[in-house]
Amino acid sequence: MTSKVASFTDLEPEFDRYVGQIGYATMVTVDRQHRPRTRVLIPIWEKIDGHPLGWLATYRTPVKEAHIAANPHVNFSYWAPGNNSVAVDATAEWVDSPEVRQRVWQLYRQTSPPGAGYDLGQFWRSPQDPKLQILRLDPWRIQVIRGLDLRSRIWRAPVGAERVAV
Repeated sequence: MTSKVASFTDLEPEFDRYVGQIGYATMVTVDRQHRPRTRVLIPIWEKIDGHPLGWLATYRTPVKEAHIAANPHVNFSYWAPGNNSVAVDATAEWVDSPEVRQRVWQLYRQTSPPGAGYDLGQFWRSPQDPKLQILRLDPWRIQVIRGLDLRSRIWRAPVGAERVAV
């Protein structure tokens, strides 16, 4: 059974619980010939003015950079044994400001949602490390599926509200 929810708040507790328990997500991008490419990463999520917003601390590889430049639409898929899952459809944008770097560094330490983050110092020296790159993730659709009975709930960003101000 699939139902639509009017507000992200309606599915946020399950979203936070599943993402926090699973941690790793498969990120999908597409190349110029519309072929998918996947990689396993750990994005973090926060809620601003009732809307979800994601961040990904990552390396700016040539493949990832080319894919996002050609098509900023990405998908993050979380799955756990028992079939609890979350699918996040979003647009991705590289952000390189000292304020955002510091903010994302702290969000990863604070683990947002609980259990999903980690210390970025394991991979980068500091928020100013030039190898650290940040992707902003603006979800336009989130689906949460409860494995017990395959109940599916879907949130969609209101038209024109796909991008929240930070």
